[in-house]
Amino acid sequence: MELYPYDRAAAVRYAHRWAFARNPHFYDYELLGGDCTNFASQCLFAGSRVMDYTPTFGWYYVDANDKAPAWTGVPYLYNYLTRDRKAVGPAAREVPIGAVEAGDIIQLSFDGVRWAHSPVVVSVGSPRSPRSVLVAAHSEDADNRPLSDYDYAAARFLHVLGVYKP
Repeated sequence: MELYPYDRAAAVRYAHRWAFARNPHFYDYELLGGDCTNFASQCLFAGSRVMDYTPTFGWYYVDANDKAPAWTGVPYLYNYLTRDRKAVGPAAREVPIGAVEAGDIIQLSFDGVRWAHSPVVVSVGSPRSPRSVLVAAHSEDADNRPLSDYDYAAARFLHVLGVYKP
């Protein structure tokens, strides 16, 4: 299976378009624990244009009740993106903040134990720092918000390497 380029510009355009609204093609999980990872997955999908329909361990959305845990769950999205196996869909690796690019995903832990938020990088300044990395997110909707505005205990930066396509 070959790794193809990830369309970062498409992911960022999608993030800007839907940061303060909800795409009617996707359920809004805000009242069921939060919509941040659902939004991040939508952005990833905009940049990859493929889903992995593998039951349980894939990354897909059909409707509110038919989706993979990785589509909406912070730790499950991390596990999916950083997987060892080659499967259809985006693939990422954890990197230092200096390697983050627009279209990447950041995951935050507010208590230093549980990963709880998945904002999408929409812009990076130089030098890369929490102040110069801007994100879009749902669950406290935001666009062009500096990462430094969040009160977090830990952050992990997921750089999208590309997209495996069938």
